[in-house]
Amino acid sequence: MAIFLILAPYGAYTCLMLVTSATSSVFAASAICFATIAIDVACGRSVKTLAAGSAVVFAAIGLYIVLLDPQLGTLGVKLSVDIGIFVISLGSMLVRRPFTLQYALEAVPAETAAMPGFLHANYVITAAWTAAALLMAAANLVLLYVPGLPLWSSLAVAFAARNSAIYFTRWYPEYHQIKYGTPARALPNAR
Repeated sequence: MAIFLILAPYGAYTCLMLVTSATSSVFAASAICFATIAIDVACGRSVKTLAAGSAVVFAAIGLYIVLLDPQLGTLGVKLSVDIGIFVISLGSMLVRRPFTLQYALEAVPAETAAMPGFLHANYVITAAWTAAALLMAAANLVLLYVPGLPLWSSLAVAFAARNSAIYFTRWYPEYHQIKYGTPARALPNAR
């Protein structure tokens, strides 16, 4: 269930971009981010860096479109979202709080969180998501500057990058436990 809430804003944004305006899509995604934050607060959990950062990114892009550049194209919006997610993910590692750590700390016992490999595993999983965001941004950037490429090529890269990150998030903790004997579950319900 938690992985669904984490990815819900991005899924909604992606689906809405196919059927409605970019402005509506990013504002809806921002609203969903705020809703996930409200759910976390109501359940006594911490406000997550990814949810709060994504809410700001989606809202900022929406305000940019409304106030400054109503003609910003779909590729420009997608590139902006991907860069925003990349900055959030990389920034969380640079400030030494990988965004997956917040989810992991709420999903595992304190003894597990205190184990030596736990923090390292969260850095590795956050790095996988950072790489996925970078790949998605690169694919959109290539499409923006090489307009002859088919749109599906960017969608294929985004699909592969996101699904690889999801798979890695599920696989790596089990691998880490087998190799090092340290449970390192990074996201709740990632199975």
